[in-house]
Amino acid sequence: MKMLNPHSIRLERRLAGSTNRWRFPKEPFSQDLLALSQMCKAMSIDFDEALKDPDRLCILKSRKGFSENLKNKALQRRDTVVILECLGLQWELHLPQLFQSETLTKLYLAAQGEETSDPVMELEKLLQGPAPRKTKERPPVKKMIISLKINDPLVTKVAFATALKNLYVSQAEVSLEDVLGVLASAHTLRFSSLFQRCVAMMMKGLEPRNIKDFYLTGRKYKEEQLITACEKWLEVNLVPVMGTQIHLRKIPKELLHKVLRSPRLFTFSEFHLLKTLLLWVYLQLNHRIQTLPAYETVMAFFNSFPKKCSFLERDMGHGLMSLFLCLRLHGVTKGKDLEELKHINFFPTSWLVRVKANHYHALENGGDMTYLSDLATQAMRFGLMFNQRMRHTDADPSLCEHGLISLRAERLVKYEITAQTLVGGRWQEFRTNEIMQKFRLVKLSCRSHVLKIQTVGNPIYVSFSFIFPGS
Repeated sequence: MKMLNPHSIRLERRLAGSTNRWRFPKEPFSQDLLALSQMCKAMSIDFDEALKDPDRLCILKSRKGFSENLKNKALQRRDTVVILECLGLQWELHLPQLFQSETLTKLYLAAQGEETSDPVMELEKLLQGPAPRKTKERPPVKKMIISLKINDPLVTKVAFATALKNLYVSQAEVSLEDVLGVLASAHTLRFSSLFQRCVAMMMKGLEPRNIKDFYLTGRKYKEEQLITACEKWLEVNLVPVMGTQIHLRKIPKELLHKVLRSPRLFTFSEFHLLKTLLLWVYLQLNHRIQTLPAYETVMAFFNSFPKKCSFLERDMGHGLMSLFLCLRLHGVTKGKDLEELKHINFFPTSWLVRVKANHYHALENGGDMTYLSDLATQAMRFGLMFNQRMRHTDADPSLCEHGLISLRAERLVKYEITAQTLVGGRWQEFRTNEIMQKFRLVKLSCRSHVLKIQTVGNPIYVSFSFIFPGS
């Protein structure tokens, strides 16, 4: 029996794609199609072409290795200055800083290849250290000119200069007013560390005056974490903050629609949300208004249209129908508020009839809301905003206004309590999940579940959602 020499054919480990595969030294692929596919993917090479011409893959590997070697050597040299022509100005950059930008690196390598017949030989000469000098004469500085054309309107000269400054000073200051232009410049330069720093800064700096621009910028550059941050911020601040400022008119319809459909949307009551949405429509139709109008002014505006049909049934209202379908009009229960909705002639008559019919049906059945089932999309909702720590004995008396009460000895309730607050640029969320509980007029069963939270966030947005299912 003949034994194989374990050292006659030695395997070595080579990197291919995102995994390591065993290779034979003299046979790079050894019919390992999976490894070949991984390597082609890592080098951005067409897999079918590599199968037809394996030699081409070897050439491309060599070129890629040379480029990496060039970059590593260039980072050690500081006697070469690259003059960047862009936006009508010139900036002098050094190789160690320039190579932090993928865009400028490609321009530099392309310029080297165009100016020499044998770029490998010439660049090796360029990167070789200077010959020994007997005198202390300073070697001449080598200069190269590259040009970059930018079509992004967000990139300004000041913002681009700030981005280039960050090549030299990693934590150079970026103001919130300039962050959009700096982020656009970082995207153009493919300067990833600066781009991500700008994104983080924008996420922490969201406020009414910039929510629109930051959201649209996130969409433009497909930055999902920035888009999500804008949506989350507006879910909490639409009613209590945006609903009291003229910046409300800047919110894009698409963003508003997504927020209205969110189960995490915070509002003091359904009627508060309705008034905020009516104000947004008013501001879209009255562009010259520069100050926030009184609620009576908004109501008078919609009431001024002819009574032959409701506002939403008019041509200008058809495109807004999807927004108001997100409201839970059955959550408007006060007679005064319902009369206002009828008076302004904004909603189709069929909508108002359905709301009143549901209320009447609930009253006939002792408050049971048999027409509601999904807590996430149909529940009655109201919210409280706490700016400081409160005890149950400190509750505002206005939260316990007197109204109609049920004389039933027990009541089945499906409910959920949630709390949200911002801490260190991240939203904390606490919830009870859905609870089905039967309340009775006795001490042990007249209280709801207690949601206990521990946070340093301020303010805290607390939401209550409930349905009275059939008993």
